[in-house]
Amino acid sequence: MISKVGQIMLYVNNQDEALDFWTKKVGFKVISEENNGQGMRWIEIAPAKGAETSIILHNKEFVAKMSPELNLGTPSLVFFSENLDQLYDDLSNKNVKVGEIVTMPFGRVFNFADNEENYFAVRERTK
Repeated sequence: MISKVGQIMLYVNNQDEALDFWTKKVGFKVISEENNGQGMRWIEIAPAKGAETSIILHNKEFVAKMSPELNLGTPSLVFFSENLDQLYDDLSNKNVKVGEIVTMPFGRVFNFADNEENYFAVRERTK
């Protein structure tokens, strides 16, 4: 079902300053950078190319407008799953609060909440 912690979403006030910090001071590498042209820009960084887990730098203000229910004071975990539909159905059948499956430029994803309304994302990851 969930195969690993794949990404950590870090919500920042200034993506360029955060990118400079992580790359120039900490030594992380840019894995990818995407912009949907409608204000959503995400930057994937990791300690090295090919790292098992990466950090996605998200614009806190944009995410707050898009998903006001999220707690942006702490990073969010993104889990990877090789069978997104089955996991979605399993969580739904166990009365877990799940969001819609959404298709993003990088693939399909949905979120779910625990009993304290902490949100997590699951991203489809094929072999």
